[in-house]
Amino acid sequence: MASPELVALGSAELLEYYRRRASEYEAIYAKPERQADLAILRQTIPAKLRGARVLEIACGTGYWTQLVAEVAAEVVATDLAEEPMRIAQSKVYERQPLFSLADAYVLPETLGRFDAALAVFWWSHIPRERVGEFLSSLHARLEPGARVVLMDNRFVEGSSTPISEIDAHGNTYQLRRLGDGSQIRVLKNFPDEAELRSCLPPTLKIETLEYFWLADYRLP
Repeated sequence: MASPELVALGSAELLEYYRRRASEYEAIYAKPERQADLAILRQTIPAKLRGARVLEIACGTGYWTQLVAEVAAEVVATDLAEEPMRIAQSKVYERQPLFSLADAYVLPETLGRFDAALAVFWWSHIPRERVGEFLSSLHARLEPGARVVLMDNRFVEGSSTPISEIDAHGNTYQLRRLGDGSQIRVLKNFPDEAELRSCLPPTLKIETLEYFWLADYRLP
């Protein structure tokens, strides 16, 4: 087993974390206590995006891409890490998505414009001081009236990895252990409803499950 290593998390370090974790990422969907919530989300998230042209942010290994591609008119799935995206590209899809390496904070115009967006397990990795930057980038790629669907973790004592520290901006961090025994310091925020409502449009709707939260809103 490798000696533990600690990597301070900036954008580069988060990218390195997901590159190294790609082959073991989907183990998070096997936690027994989370199966009831995941069964709901596997039905609810695709239903919200049926028939839409969807821009997916931080698609990772394509777990949700595969579900949404069954019902969406089009999916463009983006991520900045090549290793998990290769896993996503190797999967079989109802309708083949287009995969594109892209930085969520500066989504290129070449991606096109969409009438829906999806980001699963991405919001928790946005530094609180960069939320506005991300939303500006995302909304610039969306049509008026577009629907945005967000899903992420709630902090649940005994199931979630403990919080190891909090920085001056209120961002929280976890020490994540990889399969090789190394540890990485990962930014992982757990916003409450008030925080989400403070930065998202008034059309925001939030559903709180035991282990996850699900939010969606429409642009003006």
